[in-house]
Amino acid sequence: MEDTTPLICDQYSNSIEQVTVNFDQVTPFVSLDEMIEQSLEANFGCAQFVQAVLVSLLMIFDAQQAFLAVYTDAEPTWHCTDNVACNSSSNICSLSKTSWAWDGTAYNTIISYWSLECASSIITGLPSSCFFAGCLLGGFVLSIHGDSSLGRKKLLFLSCFGMSIAALATIFSTNIWVYSSLRFVTGVFRASIITTVLVLLMEMVGKKWRAHIGIISFCCFNIGTLSLPAMAYLNRNSSWKNLYVLISTPAILYCIVAYFFVSESPRWLFMHGHEIEAIAALKRLTSVNNHERLNLCLANNMPSNREFVSPYKSDLCSLFKDFFKRKWPLKRLLGIMTLAFGIGLVYYGMLLGVGNLGFDIYLSLTFNALLEIPAYFLTFFLIEKCDRTSSMLAFSIVSGTCSIISGVIGDGRKLLQIGFELASFFSICVAFNVVLIYATELFPTCVRNSATSMVRQATIFGAVLSPIVISAGRQNDDQLVCYGVFGLVILFCGLFAICLPETRGVTLCDTLDEQYCMQG
Repeated sequence: MEDTTPLICDQYSNSIEQVTVNFDQVTPFVSLDEMIEQSLEANFGCAQFVQAVLVSLLMIFDAQQAFLAVYTDAEPTWHCTDNVACNSSSNICSLSKTSWAWDGTAYNTIISYWSLECASSIITGLPSSCFFAGCLLGGFVLSIHGDSSLGRKKLLFLSCFGMSIAALATIFSTNIWVYSSLRFVTGVFRASIITTVLVLLMEMVGKKWRAHIGIISFCCFNIGTLSLPAMAYLNRNSSWKNLYVLISTPAILYCIVAYFFVSESPRWLFMHGHEIEAIAALKRLTSVNNHERLNLCLANNMPSNREFVSPYKSDLCSLFKDFFKRKWPLKRLLGIMTLAFGIGLVYYGMLLGVGNLGFDIYLSLTFNALLEIPAYFLTFFLIEKCDRTSSMLAFSIVSGTCSIISGVIGDGRKLLQIGFELASFFSICVAFNVVLIYATELFPTCVRNSATSMVRQATIFGAVLSPIVISAGRQNDDQLVCYGVFGLVILFCGLFAICLPETRGVTLCDTLDEQYCMQG
């Protein structure tokens, strides 16, 4: 197929100069981003902040569901009740049921609840694998609806509500197979939450505040991660089912209430021809003093003497056919997905494998989650002062190097090993934050939610493989197997940042042609 993009660019440039008073002949072109910039005056006001908080709070429930298995699916500790029998063997599977007992209640985790202590690692790890497999499927199935029929808002609340309902239904599981199936469904709905939150936030503000507003969602994700160990600790002597109820019920109630207060993305509304709703959404995001400026801007771009037709409205299937036929967007997508895969493998691997270092499971996850707070502050500085690509490359190299050193040190110097592990996790947190913000800036509005979700799916694919690496390190009792693999993978994947274009300070584009003209 012949690439006609340069010709389109020439036509695009010429159309800007063809401004005439007669709107029936030629209408001056103003991009959606320029319209939003003019209407909001590049200021981040109270309305935008409230919307950002309402949307970002959904990340709390996303984080809790992501790491819930650390506690509900954990193998509990046990003790001997028959010292004579225990002297002959320390393997729980070779002892009779009357020779030992669980340290806590028998229904604290699914392992003790369904007597899976002697089941294979494939069976005990099945729920987590099903959850992340659901995330992979859901990301591909649901994300395209955020760009087409449902829009950002409906997809976001549908995903969070469905995730919470499926998680709540998990308490009625009768065996590990039903439990794993419901975890799969939970993962399917959960898949689109993070990317849809980020896309919706980015499209509510002008380019000056795009990167900053993403930090709000990251902080809410960290709140969810930090709250989970506290809730699990308080529930340590109760059934694992209580933990699902404690996490799922508030999420369901919040989705029902907050849905009526969150605005849809003005960009998406304009893209799909919902001009009246788009204007109302823009006015809700601006102060009363700015409404006159907004009305003037809209009058210049959507005259009342004719029906406005969005120049960007198109069939999504056609858009993706066009997307994959062009070499430049496909190269960008493959490059950032490779980078995201390495980041996801290390990020989720270090969080899910907190027990590998021999520390308390509650404190380990808490320390790692606390480390994300300074990572957010550093991200806030980096996205303002430094290039995205350079930041991702630098922190990927630091994370990989520290991970390998942590594996080489081994158990001989425990504190030093923990120090390098925390340094590696801190670096990968920064890289993770930057890559999510970068992904929303790299693709145009017409495919932004779908493309960003594919990048997110690459991190989830890394999460699917991370338990295998963790299990290999645990079975061989060698941390070099685990952290060495983490380090080598992120060092290799991080190099792909060199091939990606820089987006700092670049205006968001609406179509593939605009993207090519401005960044191509």
